[in-house]
Amino acid sequence: MIEALDIVKTFGPFRALEHVTFTVPEGQWGILYGPNGAGKTTLIKILATLMRPTEGTVRLLGIDADKEPEAIRRQIGLVGHQTYLYEDLTAWENLAFTAALYGVRNRSERIERAIKQVELVDWKDALVRILSNGMKKRLALARCVVIEPRLLLLDEPYAGLDARSRKILTSHLVFFKEGGGTILLSTHHPQTLADAPVDRLFVLGRGRIERDEVVSEGADWAEALERVAAGGVPS
Repeated sequence: MIEALDIVKTFGPFRALEHVTFTVPEGQWGILYGPNGAGKTTLIKILATLMRPTEGTVRLLGIDADKEPEAIRRQIGLVGHQTYLYEDLTAWENLAFTAALYGVRNRSERIERAIKQVELVDWKDALVRILSNGMKKRLALARCVVIEPRLLLLDEPYAGLDARSRKILTSHLVFFKEGGGTILLSTHHPQTLADAPVDRLFVLGRGRIERDEVVSEGADWAEALERVAAGGVPS
């Protein structure tokens, strides 16, 4: 489960997040939707324990992020604007480093499986710095496959991806959710996910949760998008 309770984040006099509260139950897929500058990246960084909130509490999988950040980091996978890959290591070496850091068993087998899932077998010995943006995003996803997290946090993961990479990413997310994983994905183009099995839609505007839409089981996800569009999206 993802729980954000009364989260405030300030940068000097600027308030990036204003008393944000929401939950994504375990095994569900939430979309954080809003325009650029709404506070999506700041919120994802706080949830990933890369940034501390000025006020409020974050609990992931029942763990208090402020009290036990290391315990949380071992159970979450993050794909963001920055891939946090080592440019002068190969794709395989990046995954091997992550596997060693997390104490992954059967490392070679897990890495091989992850490389195949994101269709980078032909590039596994290539230096990351020569890979395209889409390939780097796929490699960042492979890193999540290697550590087998219970929770995925994704910040605009579809930005700059070609059709093939978008398909690979969506397929993995659907598979991850079907296996009981929890997902929170931020985007300002939710139409990309119109056919995905999304459960919750959170509209973030001016640092606040403006809308909280529940997508009923078996309902057409596009209907939720239409309701948001009809109500207007904060700028």
